[in-house]
Amino acid sequence: MQKYGGIAIGYNGKLTTEMEIVPEGKNFRLVTEEELAAVADVLVQYMPESLKVWDFHFYVAKNWPEDPICLHFPGCTSTRAELVDLLTSEDVLLDLTQPLYLNFTHEAIVDRFERIYEAHDKITGDVYALPSDVELVRLRPEHMKAVHDLYPASDIECREVFEKLVAELPAYGIFVEGQLAAWMVQSYYGAMFSMQTRPEFRRKGYGIYLARRLTKEVAARGYKPFVVIRPENDASRALYCKLGFVRKFRTVRAVLRPR
Repeated sequence: MQKYGGIAIGYNGKLTTEMEIVPEGKNFRLVTEEELAAVADVLVQYMPESLKVWDFHFYVAKNWPEDPICLHFPGCTSTRAELVDLLTSEDVLLDLTQPLYLNFTHEAIVDRFERIYEAHDKITGDVYALPSDVELVRLRPEHMKAVHDLYPASDIECREVFEKLVAELPAYGIFVEGQLAAWMVQSYYGAMFSMQTRPEFRRKGYGIYLARRLTKEVAARGYKPFVVIRPENDASRALYCKLGFVRKFRTVRAVLRPR
C-alpha cells in the first residue's frame, strides 16, 4: 500500500504481488475478497455509475458498517462527517504530513477536514439530482393507457400503437410516489415524441431530464434523434433549444382529398 497525497491508494493484483499489503491500520482494516460484494452494496448507493472496487485493495473502518467510511475513495456519509476524525488520526496507513487532494467531496466532510487542514485552490459546485421520491422507470405496455389519455393526437393514433412502440423501443417515465408524472417515447427512425407532463407536476424539470436521457439512448442505438414541435408549443421549443436542437424544416400532417 502506497501513501499518496494523504489518501491510501490501492493497486490492482498485478501491481501488488511484490508489495507488502498492510492488513490493518490504527482505525481501518483491509477488506477481504469475500466482503467486497457486501461493501459494494453499501457504496453503490452513493456512486452507482462509477463504483469500481474489484481491482483494488482498499480499507474500511474497523467498525464497518456501523462506521460507514472507507479510505479508498475516500468518503463517508455526509450525515456522519465526524467519522473523518478516524481518517485524520490514521497514522499507520497514511502519511498525515502530506497534503490531501479531495474532489467532489461533500462540504460537510471538507469542513471537518478543515479543522486540522488549510484548504487551498478551493472550488465549489452544487449537486442537483431528482428528489428521493422521484424515480425514472423504463415504460412498459401496461403504462400506455395513462400516456395515451393525455396524448394530443389520441384521436388519430390508437393506444395499441404506443404499446407496440414501448415493447420494442425506449420509453421512459418519471414516477412521483408511484404515480406516473411525465413520460417520453421513441418512435421509429429516431423520432422522440409524446413528451407529456401531468399539469400538477409541471415546472419541475422532469421534461428536460427525460429528453436528455432518451436523446442519449436513441443516439446510442444508431438513430439520429429528432422531435416534431408544434409552432405554438413555446415550452417544448425552448427545452430542445437548450439541448442543442435546431430547426431543420416543417412537417405537415393532413388528410388529402381529390379536388
